[in-house]
Amino acid sequence: KKKTVSFSSMPNDRKINSTAACISLMLEGCELKKVRSNSRMYSRFFVLDADMRSVRWEPSKKDSEKAKIEIKSVKEVRVGKKTPVLRSNGLSDQFPDECAFSIIYGDNYESLDLVASSADVVSAWVMGLRYLVSYGKHSPEAPGTGHPSLRTSWISSVFDLADLEKSGRIPVSRAVQLIKALNPGMKTSTIELKFKELQKASDRPGTEVACDLFVEAYCELCTRPEIFFLLVQFSSNKEYLGVKDLLMFLEVEQGMEGVTEEKCLEIVSKYEPSKEGREKGYLAIDGFTRYLLSADCSIFDPQHRKVCQDMAQPLSHYYISSAHSACPLEDNFWGRSDISGYISALGLGCRSIELVLWDGPEGEPVVYTSPSAASCVPFRAVVGLIDQHAFTASAYPLILCLVVRCSAPQQRLAAQCLRKTLGEKLYLEPPNPVASYLPSPEELKGRILIKGKKLPPNCEDSEGEVSDEEEGWELAQRLGQEDREAPEGGGLRRVRLSRELSELVSLCQAVPFQDFESSRRGQHYWEMCSFSEVEAGRFANECPAELVSYNKRFLSRIYPSPMRIDASNMNPQDFWKCGCQMVAMNYQTPGLMMDLNAGWFRQNGACGYVLRPAIMREEVSYFSANAKDSLPGVPAQLLHLKVISGQNLPKPKGSGAKGEVVEPYVCAEIHGIPADCAEHRTKTALQSGDNPIFDESLEFQINLPELAVLRFVVLDDDYIGDEFIAQYTIPFECLQPGYRHVPLQSLAGEPLPHATLFVHVAITDRRGGGKGHRRGLAGRRGRRVREYTSTKATGIKAIDEVFRTATQPLREATDLRENVQNALVSFKELCGLTPAANMKQCILTVSTWLLHSDSAPSVTLNLAEQYPPMEAQGPIPDLLRKVLTAYETMIQTSRTLIESADAVYGKLIQAQQAGMDFHKELHRIETKEGLRGRKLQKALESFAWNITVLKGQADLLKHAKAEALDNLWQIHNAGQSCGIGRNGSASPEPSRLRAPLEPIPE
Repeated sequence: KKKTVSFSSMPNDRKINSTAACISLMLEGCELKKVRSNSRMYSRFFVLDADMRSVRWEPSKKDSEKAKIEIKSVKEVRVGKKTPVLRSNGLSDQFPDECAFSIIYGDNYESLDLVASSADVVSAWVMGLRYLVSYGKHSPEAPGTGHPSLRTSWISSVFDLADLEKSGRIPVSRAVQLIKALNPGMKTSTIELKFKELQKASDRPGTEVACDLFVEAYCELCTRPEIFFLLVQFSSNKEYLGVKDLLMFLEVEQGMEGVTEEKCLEIVSKYEPSKEGREKGYLAIDGFTRYLLSADCSIFDPQHRKVCQDMAQPLSHYYISSAHSACPLEDNFWGRSDISGYISALGLGCRSIELVLWDGPEGEPVVYTSPSAASCVPFRAVVGLIDQHAFTASAYPLILCLVVRCSAPQQRLAAQCLRKTLGEKLYLEPPNPVASYLPSPEELKGRILIKGKKLPPNCEDSEGEVSDEEEGWELAQRLGQEDREAPEGGGLRRVRLSRELSELVSLCQAVPFQDFESSRRGQHYWEMCSFSEVEAGRFANECPAELVSYNKRFLSRIYPSPMRIDASNMNPQDFWKCGCQMVAMNYQTPGLMMDLNAGWFRQNGACGYVLRPAIMREEVSYFSANAKDSLPGVPAQLLHLKVISGQNLPKPKGSGAKGEVVEPYVCAEIHGIPADCAEHRTKTALQSGDNPIFDESLEFQINLPELAVLRFVVLDDDYIGDEFIAQYTIPFECLQPGYRHVPLQSLAGEPLPHATLFVHVAITDRRGGGKGHRRGLAGRRGRRVREYTSTKATGIKAIDEVFRTATQPLREATDLRENVQNALVSFKELCGLTPAANMKQCILTVSTWLLHSDSAPSVTLNLAEQYPPMEAQGPIPDLLRKVLTAYETMIQTSRTLIESADAVYGKLIQAQQAGMDFHKELHRIETKEGLRGRKLQKALESFAWNITVLKGQADLLKHAKAEALDNLWQIHNAGQSCGIGRNGSASPEPSRLRAPLEPIPE
């Protein structure tokens, strides 16, 4: 495997842990590459003047007075490729985004574009420049002088508490424990080494440390530069966040809505360690770090920690967490039967458990989970356990899949045991013959369903013959109990079934699968089929649309291939993409497949049920599981993921021969439909200790967000034996935007204490503008020929005429959306922001430029109007004029969208409903038109495609209108808070602006 190397770190490996350290680096100066508009780069030495009023560079053809920028003329400092020069094609691939920054200065908003050797150097210059710019005309004191900071005072007070003897010194061992208590996860050896270094540097060896040395050690060990840099970006005074600063960070960067100053004060009082900070409402670096690491700032959306999906749909519309044969603690055939496997699976929210019943030696049935005759569990004990733990983790129905391998007398005992032990929990009501779908999980709450064979209605004896399940025979062969030969001619085996056991089966009657056409015509909704992994895999590849359609009404259970004698797991995504509800997993086997299963079922309060995407549930919809691009009516989204750093990473488990240092890299993987499956990795962080910096941006296109899962894997590039360090798996729909910590887990899915990844998440539309559909972020510029989604001919004249009426509204809907998207992206680019920025950030950026001018703001927002114009007061520079023009285009396209959306939406829905009126008559019309075979298949596909496209495009238009209204609300809100708005009393109420269109019925 090719090893990749990250950029060099700070000069002399210096730790940037304060603004003073940044300015100190700038005063010493360093080499940066200056980028010219002709795309050429020149190495120059940049330095901050001793009076801290100017930045100079040399050598230069200009005289020394011209080769400089005065700090007071700086309007803005941008990180990344955010100017036309840095974005130009000739340069964009020559250096990473995180190594570039630009200084916007002067009345004409010129840009000085620079490239550094590493992201750390960029951070130091940007942090230092922003600090100096924030002082305006006042000359700052030399860093490090004057009143002790909030932080220093707090650390000193901690030291004083530990100084029991009041001698001004404490033992090194106590100092080490103190820092460890304040920063859990940090290694004792790391802290001890830091004290030795500082004692040696200050020539103060010994077994005790003074307060100043303790403060210095704490600041060097416990300051994370990447978080300090973030704090400086949002702080008014560059040392801590005030309440307004924190509010701005939460709304603008974290995508939180409805944040109040009271909420911010709650955060300060909960996380700020210093008493003074809590009293004054200040969040300094330590409190900010604690907040970012807390559950309140988790990457996992807290709404999904409880049941948040509609639980009133038919059972067949959900994925159901399912376990294969009893979950022994080790593998299938060398494992041991251990009853705790059941408790573990039920505790994880598993809602379907398989029990294979065998004749027991003492006249009552047993359950085997390994071939050892000694390792069996009485069926009675297993049922008792299920009764006790069935609903501890989830109140929703539990399905017991019975595979019967025992004699009729023992079956009767099993049935009696189930009735007696489970009592009222057993669901025994016969299916409703007039219904078309299974009841919902909500209706079946607290009930246990038995899945198994049922005697035919014409059988009146106490027992009878039924076709056998394929499952379970591999175990029989190993137990030496395989005494029944498959019948000649390859038909299904027959087994005896007792009436008592048959009567326990109601809504989950196991039947053999014949073919999709037979199921469509003759299968009842309460009948279900089990498929081997191989058979289901063949259907998924050869006829995915039929499998998706089958799973709309019927439950299907997929069980692992008998060849998996090591209890390895199949990839559940291969079957979820076709709508298969129950993919039976070997819960006892950790690894990628189990990570996907565990991560997936976390998204609905870990209740064991996840609602399938609408496109896979609707009676008429077009969905191909093997689509290689975006789906009709489902908006593709972009995931912008920045992997910033890692914290307290453990060594790989099997790396005993290695030293202490790991050389980690991060793989981000998307699992979903084939079009979405992708993997990107960061560079390797070399010799980085336990807290590596990656600082790398990755991007993924997600075509079906509802089925996508993101998995982070941390691996060691310099491994001996085992490269795995940690992982975390999260459904795409559960991601929260902004700066987040990823709580890493072991291979077995257990939390690794204090081990995290620090990342930034942004979700955007694929083609520029508007939010990602779930939250307020915008997309990438699309320089392309506009693509219009159109309907397809079915070959049935009357139906095609109905769909033809939608041609114009479909074009109009696309134009309305994309005109706004393109205008948004142009405006963002001119503001120097990424496509992932929101409208509030744009307005705040423009206001920052204006407020750094010597004169009064030359541009104002007239908030008295619903569509607020941005008005120039007198002459303005060229860049600002371009920004105003882009803003005006964005406002006008948004207005057109908002005012036209309802009428176009109405036309799309009208066409969709007119099409649906034909649906019930479809088979009669097919016969009348003489369609059969391939032509018939094509007509049905085109019909489903058209219905899906019309509903999908109407949905997209509905979302686009809601986003446009939300952008207007953000403009009013930001205009008032940043000082460039006027006549602000007419600010629209968010509830009025955000009123969505009526939801589209399925």
